[in-house]
Amino acid sequence: MSGKTIFSKDFILVAIGQIVSLFGNQILRFALPLYLLVQTGSSVLFGTISAFSLIPMLLLFPIGGIIADRANKRNIMVILDFGTAALISLFCLLIGKIAVAPLMAVIMMLLYGIQAAYQPAVQASIPVLVDAEHIMQGNSVVNLITSTASMAGPVIGGVLFSIVGLTPILYVSVACFFASAVLEIFIRIPFEKKKTVGNIFITGVRDLKASLAFILKTRPVLWKASLTYASVNLLLTPLILIGLPVLITQRLGFEADNANRLYGYAQGVIAAGAVLGGLLAGIFSKKLKSKASPFILIGCALSVLLCGIALHVFVGSLEIYIVLAVGGGLLTALSTLFQIQIMTYIGILTPKALIGKVISCVICVCMCTIPLGQFVYGFVFEKIGNGAYFPFYAAALIMIGIAIFTRRVFFGIDRLIAEQL
Repeated sequence: MSGKTIFSKDFILVAIGQIVSLFGNQILRFALPLYLLVQTGSSVLFGTISAFSLIPMLLLFPIGGIIADRANKRNIMVILDFGTAALISLFCLLIGKIAVAPLMAVIMMLLYGIQAAYQPAVQASIPVLVDAEHIMQGNSVVNLITSTASMAGPVIGGVLFSIVGLTPILYVSVACFFASAVLEIFIRIPFEKKKTVGNIFITGVRDLKASLAFILKTRPVLWKASLTYASVNLLLTPLILIGLPVLITQRLGFEADNANRLYGYAQGVIAAGAVLGGLLAGIFSKKLKSKASPFILIGCALSVLLCGIALHVFVGSLEIYIVLAVGGGLLTALSTLFQIQIMTYIGILTPKALIGKVISCVICVCMCTIPLGQFVYGFVFEKIGNGAYFPFYAAALIMIGIAIFTRRVFFGIDRLIAEQL
């Protein structure tokens, strides 16, 4: 025991910085794709740009992990928050002067690329600031606090977007990123500069090989568990990300302003699910075993199945909307709980010198399936017509099969964790 606690000053500053930064991030992630969908009316374009915007994140995640292990994590967060504030300020000047689709594609790709360097620094700072036995609690506290900001962001963004449009949302997000950067200046994260042998490219390749060797050979359970979570991000998460805005704003028959506002509320319910998932992880951090993971995955599948049943059976738009929002919230709660489990396993089973790189590789594996799912579901919802319930049924049944097939992956994790502690 080193005496560090979850509620140290530096840990609290990291958490508060995430509240402010993620609130700005969430209102942007709500408003920018919705603005694109409203302006173009195309679910194909909506899904395609949403998918391609994630590519820089996937490509840069491993690099972000290498940087997080070799640079001061506080400085990474400060520089990137200031940079994001500057980027959105530039976007404010360009909107209306450049065609919306290419401008939106570029700005979203840049935002997600920045996130690829930012998120590994945040995740890698948690094991440094708290003791090993508190890592799950630390992850759940950060997830809970940031999810609260994520819950408020879409609701406020939906109201603002329906009343005053996109521009005020951009101003609020700039203020959030700037305030977060200023706050993060006062964080102290222990940092020991590592000696670099050879040029930066060779060092990066060597670090990446070390992290991959650890995941594939030393701790193969990590890549197996990661692929299981990646299946959630292929089948279920993009179905909600693409399906809900298209269905709510275009298929359920709501008036435009009401549809935008209702979509914001639905996003708030989904973010509330993330809060619930964080709460559950914190409450059951001592009792939640890896053997429960397959049942959590089955719960994710049933949440999506519920949405499909509503689309297939119900007639009233409001009834369908309520079930879609609740189903999305349940999915987010359970997938958040599962994600916190995965991040906790990594934090405990990985040496501190490799944490940033290993986390970035795992996140990259887990995230790379989202754009593929978004791209496919964009075309599906463009062409499927009245059979919108079918992808919900198909995704749920496939996910249940995956949960049953991979249950043995998680059986040995508790033993490894006991040995590590």
